Amino acid sequence: MDSHQIKWNEQIAKKVIEQLDKRGMEGSYAATAAQAKEEIIAMIPQGSKVYRCGSMTAVSMDLWQRIAKIPRVEIIDPFQPGLSFEDSLERRREGLTADLMITSTNAITVDGKLVNLDGLGNRAAAMIFGPQKVILVVGMNKVVPDVDSAISRTKNYSAPVNAMRMNIPTPCAEDGICVDCKTPARICNIWSIIEGQRIKGRIHVKLVGENLGY
Repeated sequence: MDSHQIKWNEQIAKKVIEQLDKRGMEGSYAATAAQAKEEIIAMIPQGSKVYRCGSMTAVSMDLWQRIAKIPRVEIIDPFQPGLSFEDSLERRREGLTADLMITSTNAITVDGKLVNLDGLGNRAAAMIFGPQKVILVVGMNKVVPDVDSAISRTKNYSAPVNAMRMNIPTPCAEDGICVDCKTPARICNIWSIIEGQRIKGRIHVKLVGENLGY
């Protein structure tokens, strides 16, 4: 990454963090994914119940393998291979009572709003209320000017790419274009926009100066 991109990341991250603070949320910046991973690990107390939500950002950082090494940490993992759909749903419900949740956001605006689009809604629900602490690890590629840009990015890029990744039988997985389908497998069902947090500091956004996730 060249010096101009590094400078842009730092300047924009500073603006986002300032706005998050005004909204009752915390923010911090790490220049690299490796740095972000160690800083996130330091935020997880031993013996915590940690809820794993869908996030290719966390997967690409090998974050879950590192979390599993923290003494006495219990990972609530609805993505464990071999789980039935019903058992996966039950773990998603259990995740709402976790000590800590780790995921990403589909987009974050420069003025600190978090925009997300879910299939089942468990990720958005847990961000809003439930786990005592929420850590969002967010590549600077997800920072957008405003809510309209966030919705467009999520609908026209994040959702089709994720449908392709999961081999979901939707039109966007075939040609990359959202047609607002009504197929049963649709992953674009539930929008959430978090504009603030009354429990100050419950949500912590770890911005990362790399392109991570979708």
